Amino acid sequence: MPANETALINGRIVGDDGIRGGAAVLLADTRIAAILPAHDPRVAAATPVDLEGGLLAPGFIDVQVNGGGGVLLNNTPTVEGVRAIARAHRRFGTTGMLPTLISDRIGTMREAIDAVREAIDAGVPGVLGIHLEGPYLAPSRRGTHDARVFRVPDADEVALATSLGNGVTLITLAPEQVPAATIRTLVARGAIVAAGHTAASWREARAGLEAGIRGFTHLYNAMSPLQGREPGVVGAALEDPGSWCGIIVDGVHAHPASLRVALAAKPRGKLLLVTDAMPMVGADSPSFELYGETITAVDGVVRNASGALAGSALDMASAVRNAVRLLGVPVEEAVRMASRYPAEFLGIGDRVGRIAPGYAADLVLLDDTLGVRATWIGGEHERHAA
Repeated sequence: MPANETALINGRIVGDDGIRGGAAVLLADTRIAAILPAHDPRVAAATPVDLEGGLLAPGFIDVQVNGGGGVLLNNTPTVEGVRAIARAHRRFGTTGMLPTLISDRIGTMREAIDAVREAIDAGVPGVLGIHLEGPYLAPSRRGTHDARVFRVPDADEVALATSLGNGVTLITLAPEQVPAATIRTLVARGAIVAAGHTAASWREARAGLEAGIRGFTHLYNAMSPLQGREPGVVGAALEDPGSWCGIIVDGVHAHPASLRVALAAKPRGKLLLVTDAMPMVGADSPSFELYGETITAVDGVVRNASGALAGSALDMASAVRNAVRLLGVPVEEAVRMASRYPAEFLGIGDRVGRIAPGYAADLVLLDDTLGVRATWIGGEHERHAA
């Protein structure tokens, strides 16, 4: 037995088949070595960590994190900015994330990509890649994005947008604004492409899916709606069995009934929880600056000066609780929507997002209210205040 094995004991484990008691999770360095009966000799020989009856789940993976800890990636596209955002979200159970750049100038895009690359090289805990939300979007569905920076990427910008190299790149774009050939090139260069902030018709959305679009960013928000004679982007998203949809479950961005419709329409595993979090998550201030404008959260709802929703003040632990409370999703399924399903969407479901031998030791310990008590990232343990 390796000398550095740790046994997580006396917990309830969220596995592929439900919640399991009477077992221990054995960690070896950065990986899960085994799941064993509590009385197994290897468990007795390892260094114990008593989970005190808590719920041990795969660490949460958030594919849309604009900011946290008082930092917005657009304003602080540096390694330290990325580190601060990841640090702020860890206390809410997020052990893997994509720092997200809202539409911006090409220079800021280059700085953000460089910062994320350097953060991954430096081993900043929890950083899996980058999400470029725009600037290839539809002006009529811009939300709080600045349409003055919207553009169609040329070959040089396609090369830049896909230049991360050491992590996942997710790009949100409007399929009616970007030629199908360009979408295919982005995909061929390794990017995951999602449709969002789009006024596309159902036919245009379908063409985007055929060109390689893999998912839909914050379903229902900033996209053409489902109607009887024009299904729109929402209709294309709900109809398509192979694509994933991110959902913001905060009771504001989408009505719970609409999200329950999506749960009924999509195959299991194709809806994933996202936060679309802004800097006030994990920070004391309810306000921040974007494009020179003050954005403020009032009663937990984030809006710009014109009243448009501008991201959220949601964290992943709250999203999981809301999925249970507002959508009626079982706890174990809500956990999968925050861990396994995002990992599969990102194409890394073979190494993160599950509690299984060989997987990364990225874990979250929850109490009976689904509050976060502790996290592990790459086997490194951190306790969190209730």
